[in-house]
Amino acid sequence: MNRERLQEIGEKIKISSVAVIGDIMLDRYYWGLVERISPEAPVPVVKVEKTDVRPGGAANVAWNLVSLGSKCSLVGVNGHRGKELQNLIRKLGVTTDYLIEDKSRVTTEKIRVVAHNQQVVRADFESEGDIGEEILDKLLIAVEDVLENVGAVVISDYGKGVVTEKLMASVRRLCVEKSIPLLVDPKEKHFSLYHGAYIITPNKDEAGGFYNRRIRSEKDLIDVGESLLEDLEANAVLITRGEDGMTLFSKQNKSRHFPTTASEVYDVTGAGDTVISVLAAALAAKAELEEAIEMANIAAGLVVRELGTATVSVKELVSSFTS
Repeated sequence: MNRERLQEIGEKIKISSVAVIGDIMLDRYYWGLVERISPEAPVPVVKVEKTDVRPGGAANVAWNLVSLGSKCSLVGVNGHRGKELQNLIRKLGVTTDYLIEDKSRVTTEKIRVVAHNQQVVRADFESEGDIGEEILDKLLIAVEDVLENVGAVVISDYGKGVVTEKLMASVRRLCVEKSIPLLVDPKEKHFSLYHGAYIITPNKDEAGGFYNRRIRSEKDLIDVGESLLEDLEANAVLITRGEDGMTLFSKQNKSRHFPTTASEVYDVTGAGDTVISVLAAALAAKAELEEAIEMANIAAGLVVRELGTATVSVKELVSSFTS
């Protein structure tokens, strides 16, 4: 792929639409400095200088998509304490009409305290267990509606209760009927739910963990990648490998490695969200799979240079393209 082709895909992304289905979160950051140890306990005292809130989980995928210029509809469950997140993502340009309210659950919130560019501690608010049948039925109605006019569907599964067997069966059926590519950012314990997806994007630990196997060598990587491709009957599996880039396994070709484009890695938080959002936007714009992966690889190299969740634009992708 050359720069002109990347720009062409970028223009088509602006008229594309993607649905994101999954677990929405709020990421809250406290940034500051440590100058002393607490007299109450042997812990650092962080003098907070600024705070920041960002979309997380499936909401971060949606944020990445609108940052690329794509239209995005977000399908998920918002619990109590979730008004701030809903307002935030609406302001960013994400369609929130398909967020289902469930007051019996808390919207997942991750609080990170960062000092001198190092995370000191993280505190989480979240509900455990799958969503109830009544809420699931509302979600299925939302899914059927939103899939009427999209070019790609992303399942963003963080294991917080939204992605269930019944939900996946409905999404898979609709995607097959409408010939829409289904992309999955997986949670290890749910791999069996992703049968028949167009592409699945586990990181190295998630991919190996499904088989209770650590990936220590290229042979391990190839064995796991080819096994996932066959066992899940997917069109493709893309294993992300951090500073080692990413490797594609597909039905059409032998495995192909994409080396990282990152010159520095500060934080991998949200990098997987960026990868799958760029893949989805490019595929919705009718790019070839390997073109979409090239774009996603460049994007990942950009966001890992930033602390916390971050997004990229098509302009930044083009500027970073070296061919």
